[in-house]
Parts: sequence; C-alpha cells; structure tokens
Amino acid sequence: MTKPTKQSYPFEIKLAIVTRFLGGESKVALAREFELSSPKLIETWARKYRNDGEEALRPKPLGRPPGSAPPAGGEESELQRLRRENEYLRAQNAYLGKLQALMDQRRRTR
Repeated sequence: MTKPTKQSYPFEIKLAIVTRFLGGESKVALAREFELSSPKLIETWARKYRNDGEEALRPKPLGRPPGSAPPAGGEESELQRLRRENEYLRAQNAYLGKLQALMDQRRRTR
C-alpha cells in the first residue's frame, strides 16, 4: 500500500483563498470549491498570512540552508572538535560519578 503524497498548492491559489476567507467566505465552501484536502489548511494559511504577510504563503526551498553543511573534506574546526570532546568528557564524568555513587551505596548496604 502506498502512502499518499503531500499535495502542494501554488502561491497564487493560496493567496486568493486566504483573501476570500478573510473577506468573509466560508472555509468549508472554499475547501470544496478548490478541492482542498481539509478546511483546516485555510485556517493555517490565514494564520501565517496574518503573522508574516504574503511571503509566508510562498513555498520554502527544500533541503538544508546553504552554509549549514560541515566544511568540505570532512574537516572540522578546532573549536567544533574541542566542543565535541568537551561534551564527551562531561558525559563520561557524569557516568563515572553515578557509577561511583552506586558502588558506595552497595558497600554501605553490606
């Protein structure tokens, strides 16, 4: 059984629907007219439109934003390496502290 794909709607259609909805038309009637999967879509688009304007209805680019990928060649900066090592050592220290507490508790109960 295949999963249905997510339907996307062009910016112009979204803007027209939201404008009519904010003008007083019923979201159910609009959803039927434009064959939307749910009237809830119109509420979501209207909320985005109110908060961020027309640009919020435009499609977003897929994938990661440029510059978020690690440096080329698999090299990481010294700062990144030291932060990762610091995180590892903190986790190791916490683990050893808990282990020591458990061993001390076990000795006291004997």
